[in-house]
This record gives sequence, structure tokens and C-alpha cells, in this order.
Amino acid sequence: MANEREDNGNSCKPLTYRDAGVDIEAGNKAVDMIREDVASTSRPEVLSDLGGFGALFSGSLEGYEDPVLVSSVDGVGTKLKVAQMLDRHDTIGIDLVAMCADDIVACGAEPLFMLDYLAMGKIDPPKVKSIVSGIARGCRRCGCALIGGETAEHPGVMEEDDYDLAGFMVGVVDRGRIIDGSRIVPGDVIIGLLSSGLHSNGYSLTRKIFFEINDFDPGDRLRGLSATLGEELLTPTEIYAPGVLQLAREIDVKGVVHVTGGGLIENVPRVLPEGVDVTIDVTAWHPPSIFKIIRDMGDIDEAEMLRTFNMGVGMAVIVDLGDFRQAISVLGLAGYRAVRIGEMHEGTGGICITR
Repeated sequence: MANEREDNGNSCKPLTYRDAGVDIEAGNKAVDMIREDVASTSRPEVLSDLGGFGALFSGSLEGYEDPVLVSSVDGVGTKLKVAQMLDRHDTIGIDLVAMCADDIVACGAEPLFMLDYLAMGKIDPPKVKSIVSGIARGCRRCGCALIGGETAEHPGVMEEDDYDLAGFMVGVVDRGRIIDGSRIVPGDVIIGLLSSGLHSNGYSLTRKIFFEINDFDPGDRLRGLSATLGEELLTPTEIYAPGVLQLAREIDVKGVVHVTGGGLIENVPRVLPEGVDVTIDVTAWHPPSIFKIIRDMGDIDEAEMLRTFNMGVGMAVIVDLGDFRQAISVLGLAGYRAVRIGEMHEGTGGICITR
């Protein structure tokens, strides 16, 4: 008959979504496995439970007279590839929170809530649990509620072991306390908050140097590193939001810089008003050894390093000269290593690097 077809003896077997590569039961199991982690991040303003079509968060924010919402969306870039190489996924979520929270706090905003988006070639509930546990750890660190998210399965689009991760965060700041750099003047001081390592930028170049050009294995140990190469590259991004918020409560913070893609060279000028330049002395701090190793192995010049990597400073704050010692003390008590790295002077909104 014209409509008859032969399919390896399975012509009578009905197709399911699982046959196409999407496992609904695995997705449901993953949600159940992360429920406790998500609940651990809750704030009083959270009005909904995990699993609804929309996440509810009350707009009644105690302590804010004229609240302004601040939002950020970000990912962790190709650092994900390192996590996949090591099959270790418990810290990549911390990176995601850091990238969003430290953008939020650059305006002086307190992180309120976050949603994540996890796309996978094939849903692996234990892997989902590991990733989301890291997100929850980051959210607890900065006092942010993880109120929802989406885990999507993309067979045929992504390899089974591949995944991508993104996050969306909302924070709040009183209109009169927004930090935008407009009050920065010559004579102010810039303080660098030291980084934990590469954070989440420059990984495409880093992976090329280590794993393509030099053919290293993630388990290799390189001179100058206290851990394996893979462990060093997976060091979680520092979350500075709690320290910056504490600092802003105690002194007048005029500018905050999240040192991400573009490094110090491109990010610091973003907060400078017209007529003000900044001079940064790169001998004021000692970057972690990983930066020198990358520079030497890749034969990268200093300008390119400063434009690609944080070079040991993951966040910077700008304060009055008379406040900088107190600022360093407050940040130290909050658990951050901070040093004076430069000062403001008259100019055209540019940056000068000295050594």
C-alpha cells in the first residue's frame, strides 16, 4: 500500500518527546533537586514558590524613600568550557551571580532578586543541581533571592554535555543615593579591590594559550600556581556587592567600577565626568601569578593584558582623599583586600597607566 512504510520494525511504536531528545521527567526531577537551594535564598519580599509561571516579588521595600530599580543581565562566557573540561559545575553559578551583582552595585544598588536561564543539550539532574547550588551560594553571599529560572533542553542544537548559562538580576537604590561618578573631582582617590583571579573574562584567549597553543591538560601543575591549571581557571569570581554596600553606608562613595571585559583601561573611564582624568599606578598591587603566566606564554604586551584581563583588580571605588584610609579599613573588615591604586586630576576623561 502507498502509505505503508518500514521503520526497523518500529512502525507501530508512537513517538514521544523523549524520542526527540527532550526528557520532561528529567526536567521535573531537576526542579525537585534544586528546590531546597532556591528556598535558601529567600527574602521577605518573595511572594511565590518555585514552579509557577511567573515569579512574584513585593514592591514594598522597607528603608527606601524614593526607590529606583536597577537591572543587569549577564553570563559567564567561555569559562563554561573549563567547567565542562573538568566536569565540575559547582562554582560556575557563583560566577554568574558575581557578574550580575557587581554590575548592580556599581550604581549603589542592593541586589534584590535573580532569575537564571540554563540551556543544556541533555538535561542531567545532578548537573543541574550542582550548577544551581552554585547560583544559590552566590545569591546568599549578596543577599539576593533566586526566585525563578528556566532549564531548557536543546537536542540537535547543543551537544549532550554542553550547556550555557545566563542570569537576570534586579536591585534597588534610593534616587538620592545613586552612584554615577558625576561628583568625582580632581584630587579624589581610586581604591582597587583585589581579584580572586581571572574572574569571568578573557577565557577565550586563556583557553587558546593553554589548551590549543601549549596543549596543556587541566590537571597539569604549572610553576607559580598552588593548584592545578584547571582548578586555578575555575576559581570563582569575587562578589564585591556586600562590601561596596557597606562602604556606601559609612562614607561618601563617588564612583564604582566593575572591572570586567575591557579591564581597567576601558572600564574606569566609564565613570569619569568631563574634565577629570585618572592615573593608575600598576605597581601598587601584585596580580595573582596566573596573569604573568598567561602574558609570558602568550607573548602578550602590557596594553593588551590590561585591556583583556582585570590584572588583579576586580572592582574599584573612588572616594575623597580624606576618606580613603577609612574606606580601606571598612573594606578590610568586610573581608576584601583593598589598596590605593591612583588618583584623579584635571583632564579630559581619560586614563594614564604608570609604573
